[in-house]
Amino acid sequence: MADAGIVEFRGRALPPAQRKRALFYMPDGIRPWADQRVDWLLEFFEALHNRPKGEASSLAAALQLDGFLSSRVRSLSKGECKRFLLALGLLTPQPLLLLDEPFDGLDFRQTREVMNLLRGIPAKYGRTLFLSIHQLAGAARVCDRLVLLSRGHVVGQGTLPDLQAHAGVTGGLEEVFLALT
Repeated sequence: MADAGIVEFRGRALPPAQRKRALFYMPDGIRPWADQRVDWLLEFFEALHNRPKGEASSLAAALQLDGFLSSRVRSLSKGECKRFLLALGLLTPQPLLLLDEPFDGLDFRQTREVMNLLRGIPAKYGRTLFLSIHQLAGAARVCDRLVLLSRGHVVGQGTLPDLQAHAGVTGGLEEVFLALT
């Protein structure tokens, strides 16, 4: 729960009552609608958010959900549930999508495929993705801009080259983080 600060969107303070129109948050570790089937929920989100017909199917294919579309959400493995939740989040219309640990539970190949999918979202749909990621190497591969936090405080922000210059290191994001903390 936020207890201080403001949320700015497109250069203006965004009052709490208007935040749900601008942003959608997909938390980590949830299993919503556990008794529903995956395919039904994807189609429901597609219709609920007036997405183009077939977009849910395209996302299901891109996220390799085809093998468990008829499964109940409660029966999904951690990685299957994560890919399903990503599809639901991507079907929402808000211009800002906040994803908490979007690669948690995915194997190496799935992580790379999801990273490739997410990299194309801003250009294709004009959306901004805000990812909370603890694996710094993964963050550097998928994010254009980064905000590094340590003990609840921002220790650096910007592009990887900006952060490298700020930290005085030439290594990867992990080395930058270690230099700044």
